[in-house]
Amino acid sequence: MNDILARRARRATMGIALSVALAAGIAPATAIAAETSSPVDAVVLQTVASSETAATEKEKAYAAMQEALKNLEAAKEAASPEKIARFNNDIARFQEYRDKMLAQAAESREPLPAMQADIDAAQAKYDEAGNRVSELQAKLDNKLEVLKALEALGDEELVKTVKQQIRQLQNEIVGAKAYVDHCETELDELRLRLRSQEKRVNDCERAAENYKARIDQFIAWRDALLDNLEKAQAAYDDACKAYEEAKAAADKATSPEITQPTETTPPSGSAQPTETTQPTGSAATGKDAAPSSAKQANTGGGKQATTTADKLANTGDTTPSAIALAGIAAMGLGITAAATRRIKNSK
Repeated sequence: MNDILARRARRATMGIALSVALAAGIAPATAIAAETSSPVDAVVLQTVASSETAATEKEKAYAAMQEALKNLEAAKEAASPEKIARFNNDIARFQEYRDKMLAQAAESREPLPAMQADIDAAQAKYDEAGNRVSELQAKLDNKLEVLKALEALGDEELVKTVKQQIRQLQNEIVGAKAYVDHCETELDELRLRLRSQEKRVNDCERAAENYKARIDQFIAWRDALLDNLEKAQAAYDDACKAYEEAKAAADKATSPEITQPTETTPPSGSAQPTETTQPTGSAATGKDAAPSSAKQANTGGGKQATTTADKLANTGDTTPSAIALAGIAAMGLGITAAATRRIKNSK
């Protein structure tokens, strides 16, 4: 039974040694290092890179938040309550002026129909006076024809009567023409007053329009300041949110604690503790020193094999030398011999 166990141990150890030698001779140095080194190193590098990126994003977010805060302070200064109140006062003041002008325009527009009616009446009177002159002139012309006929007949009494009628018509024509001039003057005055009243209405309406333009301008200025303040506040809120997210990401990136694995292989040149062996046939154990020696050989061989494998993996050589392969195989054979002796001594 012990022989069977010894053969199994020897075959297992030889297989391990050959596998190590084969892997060392075929695989590149990068693959050996990846197999023999701990994967925590890659995680640490990735974590450090992520932490640096998160920290950079956090700094950028903080700078953006400070810039947004500066813009917000400027917008608050531009849209201070005092300035907004001043704009509101100007708007109210010009609105009052506009209402007053509109009221005056409406008041001035009220007599326009009556004034137009007076003008129409004056125009009719002027036309009537002109027609009266025309009628008198026609009668005068007729009397003059009659006078010529009577003077040809030699009728002195009729001539005298016609001449008297002619003088009367001429006087009436002079009075009618004077009345026409009076009607024309009155008509001109009425028209002038109408134009003046219409101008007053137009001036009031134009002033109201100017006040309306000023009001719209003040409203636009005020609304622009308030709109800029609202936009600056929204931008600052977004910047604060972005900074909080970047800060949380940075904290999350730096929070995992990656612990480096402890070095199992002691540094070269360090003193290894030796196992104390009992003297042969001592009263404490009642056994010889062979098992203790086998244990030392096994332990020392195992540590040496591990150290050599680690050194081989970290050399960077893609084709390990035959000496290194032979050393690894010898270490495996030493482990096998130690195991065989231990089995034999246990019989």
